[in-house]
Amino acid sequence: METALRICPLCEATCGLTLTIDTGRVTAARGDRQDVFSAGFVCPKGATLPALDNDPDRLRRPMVREGGTWREVDWPEAFAAVDAGLSGVVRRHGRDAVAAYLGNPNVHTLAGQLYSGLLARTLGTPNVYSASTVDQMPKHVSSGLMFGDPLAIPVPDLDRTDHLLMLGANPVESNGSLCTAPDFPGRLKALRARGGRLVVVDPRRTRTADLADEHVAIRPGTDAYLLFAMAQTLFAEDLADPGALAEHVEGVAEVRALAKEFTPEAVASVCGIDADRIRTMARDLAAAPTAAVYARVGTTTAEFGTLTSWLVDVLNLITGNLDRPGGALFPRPAHRPAGAGRSRPFRLGRWRSRVRGLPEAKGELPAVTLVDEIATPGSGQVRALVTVAGNPVLSTPGGDRLDRELPGLEFMVSVDPYLNETTRHAHVILPPAPPSRTPHFDLAFGELAVRNTVRYSPAPLPLDEGEADESLILRRLVQIAAGQGPEADPDAVDEAETARILARAVADPDSSVHGRDPDELTAALYPGTWSERRVDLLLRLGSYGDAFGARPGGLTLQRVLDAPHGVDLGPLDSRVPEILSTASGRVEACPAPVAEDVARLGEGLAARRDSLVLVGRRHLRSNNSWAHNLPRLTGGSNTCTLHVHPDDADRLGLTESAEATVRSAYGEVSAPVELTDTVAPGVVSLPHGWGHGVPGTRMTVAAQNPGVNVNAVTDPSVVDPLSGNAVLNGVPVTVLPHG
Repeated sequence: METALRICPLCEATCGLTLTIDTGRVTAARGDRQDVFSAGFVCPKGATLPALDNDPDRLRRPMVREGGTWREVDWPEAFAAVDAGLSGVVRRHGRDAVAAYLGNPNVHTLAGQLYSGLLARTLGTPNVYSASTVDQMPKHVSSGLMFGDPLAIPVPDLDRTDHLLMLGANPVESNGSLCTAPDFPGRLKALRARGGRLVVVDPRRTRTADLADEHVAIRPGTDAYLLFAMAQTLFAEDLADPGALAEHVEGVAEVRALAKEFTPEAVASVCGIDADRIRTMARDLAAAPTAAVYARVGTTTAEFGTLTSWLVDVLNLITGNLDRPGGALFPRPAHRPAGAGRSRPFRLGRWRSRVRGLPEAKGELPAVTLVDEIATPGSGQVRALVTVAGNPVLSTPGGDRLDRELPGLEFMVSVDPYLNETTRHAHVILPPAPPSRTPHFDLAFGELAVRNTVRYSPAPLPLDEGEADESLILRRLVQIAAGQGPEADPDAVDEAETARILARAVADPDSSVHGRDPDELTAALYPGTWSERRVDLLLRLGSYGDAFGARPGGLTLQRVLDAPHGVDLGPLDSRVPEILSTASGRVEACPAPVAEDVARLGEGLAARRDSLVLVGRRHLRSNNSWAHNLPRLTGGSNTCTLHVHPDDADRLGLTESAEATVRSAYGEVSAPVELTDTVAPGVVSLPHGWGHGVPGTRMTVAAQNPGVNVNAVTDPSVVDPLSGNAVLNGVPVTVLPHG
């Protein structure tokens, strides 16, 4: 029996784990008490990593479907089948006939971060979709418009702030999102223990709200009205002051003008919050020594997702808390060069979807329109689909229609360890090796961390015979997409990417390796796998890197390997103006697309809001659809029930545990009622990720307790117009006793 360290890949908290290994098998996982970031914290999901690793339903070999029968094959045969299927579609219909869908787990694996985006680009199609447009795309869009880079997302300085205003987030159960913070609950408790204040705005009294000094119940989907009214109060009472950032900002006067009509009195009936309380919230935010506003999925998956995301940072800006300690700061990840913004300012809507004309954002189209592109004949119709770690049949609105259309594709390949509701339609499934047999390095979450650290996990166990590392699978797919065939040398993918990165670096006068020989630098990389060499390259060019010897003592992969519990790089610091990539070189507080969308918000001031509305919910032991196949994460409160306030239940004739039908303009589902005063009157709640047990899947535990798919009632025709993000919260519904 031995132990090994592994960064948990199951949520954004990125906690350090200590794995127990017995005869080549992971048997236990606990928190790594010496980890520089998580200090021993672990949640129930991390503790069940062995169950995920050893899940008997996990696919271990490639599968090829022949009619309704699956056949296990070796890797050469599987890649040959993918090559024949994809190249055939491209030859017959062109590259626009291929689509890619990238699921959320891509940002939780090193291979997904290094290669899935490259695969999407190499396919050469405008039809790229991801879980981002059923989650956080509005924040990418607002950040791109304000700061020039959709990845420049300010995070709350949790460990130093005096006042945290949190909207639509439940990090006690989700562990945080777009804010990487191991032991988020402990950090919130520490905030209050040092005399700080926590205010939670949420239509549900969540476990996070239970920790707060104040819980403000808001009508779902109206957060933008509350934030605009707070901004209006600050302007009207001369409390708006960007502070030290003032010289780097333009557009504040325009924001002031837009805010005028959104007085607390004007929005009170819309968002269900008293005008005096709104003013007090604004004054408290301005009066705090330091403060941060933070909002998450409850606000981004809503009708005004981009406007809300923008207003979060408007409030951070005009209270003087943007880019200052204790406020909202931009992390300095180890793999990014100092001052590294985009080479060109962010642009929105560079192309539009063929059928519905929805805008591109960050290189992808809205996931809700993938099914339109498959179902609608004509030039550019999608006839082949590549999915990587995604289950859009369950995770996107209109998934029932997608489920009906996928069998009509000429070819589909899925990189996934499960035969699930989506992959059952594939012609080929390519299963990656389990987490214990893959290395790990967080690229995405280093961009969002509340403290700058760097950690690398070598694979705790070697690959079993017949297994393939996800990096090999994705590199093979890149080569197939490039027309190089299934037998090309996969190392050529990394050689080309390394050459591209170094060519740009040595040509950049601001780079730490300007003017040096790329071949010499390549030869100096860490002598390991290509994934390790790629990580070494990024670290050495990064903010703390050794610049290939020019900065002795700087970071290299070897230095990180020599510190197995991680390297602490210190607290976040101010990064404006170096982080900015806008055309003006300043923070653009009032971007034109956002200003134009404010008119839509104004129209909503007069809209009636008297229907029941549906919101989602998250459980600590749930992580999207796949977690329902792990016995230790099911049962208890992690069930698919409809939360209803007792007052609404009395009015509607609903009783505890009886079935109720939830009906929207799009569809309906039935689920058992759970009476609770944790939801506000007028609000009902269903969790996401359920709807298992359909024929042709192999997820035994999930099938025993299938639940219902909430996306059967979320309408794919309704999106946030700027980002194309799906609207999953604040959905008008009727609820009645089933039958």
